[in-house]
Amino acid sequence: MIIIHDVNQGTLPRALTGAVARVARTMPVVVVTGARQTGKSTLVRELLPEERPYYSLDDLDVRTQAERSPDDLLARGERLVLDEVQRVPELLSAVKRAVDERRSPGRYILTGSANLLLMQRVSESLAGRAAYMTLWPLTRREVLGQGHAGRWHDLFEHPFEQWADVLGDDGSEPADFREAASRGGYPVPAVELGDPEDRAIWLDGYVRTYLERDLQDLSSIDNLIDFRRLMRAVNLRLGNLLNQSELGRDVGLPQPTVRRWLNLLEASYQLVRLPAYAVNRTKRLIKSPKAYWCDTALSMRLAGVSRPGGCHLENLVLSDLLVFRDCAVGDRPELFYWRTATGDEVDFVVERGGDLLAVEVKTGSRAATADAAHLRTFREEYGASVRGCLLLHDGNRIERLGPRVLAAPWWRVV
Repeated sequence: MIIIHDVNQGTLPRALTGAVARVARTMPVVVVTGARQTGKSTLVRELLPEERPYYSLDDLDVRTQAERSPDDLLARGERLVLDEVQRVPELLSAVKRAVDERRSPGRYILTGSANLLLMQRVSESLAGRAAYMTLWPLTRREVLGQGHAGRWHDLFEHPFEQWADVLGDDGSEPADFREAASRGGYPVPAVELGDPEDRAIWLDGYVRTYLERDLQDLSSIDNLIDFRRLMRAVNLRLGNLLNQSELGRDVGLPQPTVRRWLNLLEASYQLVRLPAYAVNRTKRLIKSPKAYWCDTALSMRLAGVSRPGGCHLENLVLSDLLVFRDCAVGDRPELFYWRTATGDEVDFVVERGGDLLAVEVKTGSRAATADAAHLRTFREEYGASVRGCLLLHDGNRIERLGPRVLAAPWWRVV
């Protein structure tokens, strides 16, 4: 058993900390999930100033008790932290019983490296008793020690006419998206490992651990070589429509197997499926999701790509948006892409409280009026509900490209 009491002053602040603390003042159970090595245990240690027992189900003795006598495990303390609970999903039923007997805010903090709501073996969702929070890899601003995602909240809080001034006053230093994508957001390679070869070694070890241990806890995979080939195929199509039949043909797998394995990748916070914006005014819309990855450096390693491209800048922006979305308490934003059958496309659509923010991502250093053509089409299609449109590029200038369309450097926002 570990007693949590001290906060490590050298740890980078995380954007999710405030949101977890807020919901823990209301809900008896807080479930913090996310991919392994994103910093869930560290976040919990920082969050809880009071002493409380911490038990990890990676510990064989703890795991055995959770399987055979979960009520006795919970009896070890009135307020507990239980780590890696996806290893024993049946433990959630015992948590439910304990909460129903005595309900108090923040009684149990659970962490896990899988999305419990997507796991087939989990029958207990703790509905009405738990708040589910997701810790993604570090954002660029978390790496810089700022402890938050990008400027998305400011864009929703200010009218479009003020966006240029708001972003211009940010004080951010120019950044190279290629370096940021190559570093990724897992705390160890992003912060502690400056040498690219060291990061490659860490990422290879992460993949092996994921394939050989974590994945097997979710479902039995009889052919890890084929599974890895599927991961490579997905990452070579980063930012594209997720076509399961096409993936199956390319890697020589039946479509049901592809579907099951993609679900496992999503449940373990590796694959990110971005849904299509579904409000159809006058155009026929594409409805298939687009595929992204939880971390750009890991994606590049899996794909065998040494130099980041435009899809990796897109993924960087989406990663930041995911943190913005999942740190919200109350009016939670939703994330989409928009594409029509005639070829009009917007990379990201952020919807919050009935307002829409459209985002297009380009790797060029200058933004031309023609680059914003699809943003203008989107704005015309959805009218007054579009708060503004943003064209993010790899340059340094902020400039208006038309009514409610602003071009800005990606590092001014992300």
